[in-house]
Amino acid sequence: MVNVLVTGGNGQLANCLDSISNRYKNINLIFKSSSDLDITDYKKIQQYFSENNLDYCVNCAAYTAVDKAESEQEKAFAINEKAVENLANICAKSSVTLIHISTDFVFDGQSSMAYKETDTTYPIGVYGTSKLNGEEAIKSICNQYFIIRTSWLYSEFQTNFMKTMLRLSETRYELSVVEDQIGTPTYATDLAEVIFEIIESKSNRYGTYHFSNEGVASWYDFAFTIFEEEKKKTKVIPIKSKDFPTAAQRPHFSVLDKSKIKEALKIEIPHWKASLKKALINLKNIQKKHNE
Repeated sequence: MVNVLVTGGNGQLANCLDSISNRYKNINLIFKSSSDLDITDYKKIQQYFSENNLDYCVNCAAYTAVDKAESEQEKAFAINEKAVENLANICAKSSVTLIHISTDFVFDGQSSMAYKETDTTYPIGVYGTSKLNGEEAIKSICNQYFIIRTSWLYSEFQTNFMKTMLRLSETRYELSVVEDQIGTPTYATDLAEVIFEIIESKSNRYGTYHFSNEGVASWYDFAFTIFEEEKKKTKVIPIKSKDFPTAAQRPHFSVLDKSKIKEALKIEIPHWKASLKKALINLKNIQKKHNE
């Protein structure tokens, strides 16, 4: 049995890992939320690792409130840098492989080509900077690590863009959505499958990887397609980023090149529209069970 600690145990990616874990009988996932295990506390993590026989640590814990990070810098860096450094140090000492989830926000969004893992990082806000610092800590400490940068995560769990759009469509006749930020919506269950594939294959091709679904979209495209799939009558109005000011700047272009991970794991990645259909079906099934 492969023992895997999953931090950020209440988050949407952890929920997605849990939802498909029955397919992987030889992998034992141990979910820990921040209240179960405070990863900003070095001694607590050290004690937990010493008392448990772990093979992998999947770090799904993160401070992801992009706008709040601008005013809560200390908190963002504590979770996205210092806690990651703690995990990296203890994983290295314990010979535990660290799988860490990072973000497209490590780039400035000025490219017109899909970002490769080797492209220059240049975050434009506190959130991206804190996540990049976490990456750098892992690289300087660990030998056995996978850093997976992803983008625009959504799922049937927790709060995310897909669920927010569906909720707003219940009461709004029209919604304004930004059309000049370009990236790729990523179904968190597809990312969860990649994490399982890394563990199950016992891959030792350590390093930094990019993963998102295939295809390219704006937030407007994403919202439009959600409503189209669900036959919602809410009208989506495209607007520019300047017309929707936020505390933090967003990269205008954050499409990720997935060539490296596809070659390393020999996987095919679904198009974002195909995965969105799956997510919407899964969400309906959960709601149906809840209502029974």
